[in-house]
Amino acid sequence: MTVSGRAPQVPDRVSQSVFDGSRLRAVLLVDLQEGAQQRFLDAYERMCAQVASVPGHISDQLCQSIENPSQWLITSEWESAPPFLAWVNSEEHLETVRPLRACVRTMRPLRFGILRETRGGGRAAAAPGGERPPVRLGDGTVHHALTYTVRPGSESKVAEILSGFAPPDPEVDEATRLLRTSVFLHGDRVVQTVEVRGDLSAALGHAIGRPEVRAVEEALAPHLERERDLGDPQSARVFLTRAAMPAVHRTASGGPKSPRARRHALYYPAREGRGTDLARLIARQEESAANDPHDPVRAVTVFQRDDIVVRMVEVEAEPDSVPARVLGLGEPDALAEAAGLLDLEALGLERPPADERGLLRLLAHAGMRLVTDRRAPQS
Repeated sequence: MTVSGRAPQVPDRVSQSVFDGSRLRAVLLVDLQEGAQQRFLDAYERMCAQVASVPGHISDQLCQSIENPSQWLITSEWESAPPFLAWVNSEEHLETVRPLRACVRTMRPLRFGILRETRGGGRAAAAPGGERPPVRLGDGTVHHALTYTVRPGSESKVAEILSGFAPPDPEVDEATRLLRTSVFLHGDRVVQTVEVRGDLSAALGHAIGRPEVRAVEEALAPHLERERDLGDPQSARVFLTRAAMPAVHRTASGGPKSPRARRHALYYPAREGRGTDLARLIARQEESAANDPHDPVRAVTVFQRDDIVVRMVEVEAEPDSVPARVLGLGEPDALAEAAGLLDLEALGLERPPADERGLLRLLAHAGMRLVTDRRAPQS
């Protein structure tokens, strides 16, 4: 999938994006605690009243299982994925769903882009804008990131702690496995990316419950700007919501992974309120490179949370030999557009990049330090 909504032309090329213009269907599978039905219904009504005013929200449905009355399904429809992601990872969302969570034993969230729709009589419904969103070609992997900040001056100690920890057991259950974890630093900001085959929520819950992760948490605790207790389920849920940085765009070349490709990440702070625009711009650059057989960039994943955008690339060349491509600013006028979206002061830049030297300067200031990159052994 590409930002324009047109499918890529390279065979087997993985490509997906929240910027394809499709509507979003969010699904929440819920199993209620015994005797909590009325509290759940009251909490749902309050939640609906609050969500109705959120930009991009269209509608909600509440469904009860006809086979097991303790099982419920909440679905909501959104104009597109970006406004939903902005809301679901917000402090407002945390407070809105807190009464709902108190009523349930388990819940599982799922998100789907609406690709086809059929009305009564078998008539296909017209897609917004007249174009059908393309069917994605994926690789069976969920990409996600977590981000948080540490106390200024503790960066070296934090890097030492994070580089030395033992990764958790990759086997979560029969259907879920942790595949790869990478940790990057930029100043006092930590970004940890995870790749999962199966259920992301199950994988994250499995990881934070492992003793090796608890040991790292204990060592990190004095250096964190915001306290957290991953041993407490409520605190862990709050952390995973506040730290969530979902993948909003990903492309990867078809065929086997290149052993020569190296992973790099770029930190892009956006001007206030412009994070989604910046992420969309960075994602759009992949369209022009999609059909280039000589492209040194083998994979790109763009993560976004509010006004923080991180672009992770796997590239077969040294980044400073192809700075525009690694930065994702290779299209004509992309530099000028990025200059209006980037918080240059936060990057320590006095002026926007305008030429090759400017690109190299941006690469140096936006480049993140790779602290660790761990792959799970082949199963």
